[in-house]
Amino acid sequence: MDKAKNENRTFNIAIDGPSGSGKSSLAKRLAAHYGFVYIDTGALYRTIGLFIQKKGFASDDTEAIVSVLDEIDISMRLIDGKGEVLLFGEPVGDEIRTPKSSVYASDVSKIPEVRTFLLNLQRDIAAKNNTIMDGRDIGTVILPDAQVKIFLYASNEERARRRYLELCQKGIKTDYRTVLEDIIWRDKNDREREIAPAIPAEDAIMLDNSALDLDGTVEAAARIIDERLKK
Repeated sequence: MDKAKNENRTFNIAIDGPSGSGKSSLAKRLAAHYGFVYIDTGALYRTIGLFIQKKGFASDDTEAIVSVLDEIDISMRLIDGKGEVLLFGEPVGDEIRTPKSSVYASDVSKIPEVRTFLLNLQRDIAAKNNTIMDGRDIGTVILPDAQVKIFLYASNEERARRRYLELCQKGIKTDYRTVLEDIIWRDKNDREREIAPAIPAEDAIMLDNSALDLDGTVEAAARIIDERLKK
């Protein structure tokens, strides 16, 4: 971190990976550990998806979605190093974490106009702060010059188990099979989209955390980051 400051440039960490791999939990812990700003880019797409839901549009109605982008008032405020997403000035909360919101987020993220709409916001934050961003195309598109790129992944079944437990703890009614099917569908959808497919950057370090808990994942990622900070 001192090296980054001495070079008068920010230090950016990109954490990519499929749904349910634990990207957000990892990024939050790492941001707190290193004193970096955490940006949950997936929450930005989910928030646009939530807005589209409330408008009554289908998730794949590209023409209608593009036509209302100028109406969206989406912003981010930094609280204790964490970026909190606001829709028309109000925190979005857990409403963006439902299976239906996952479908909307995946579909709207394939629209070039939506990605352009959010790109400048994300890059501006990274240019002004030492930042950790998680998403699906951070290392390939949003921050291609990030000093550290980690691609976090786990088995389909393990990711579904984690997401199911998370939703249950939040009181959101669903079942394991639905969550598993949603994860498999979203993986395929994200990998095969024409715009910014969710694939590892060529220089990303692959980290399989299928058999790791959060503490173990944080330790493994921190070793990768510390090694880069020494250079």
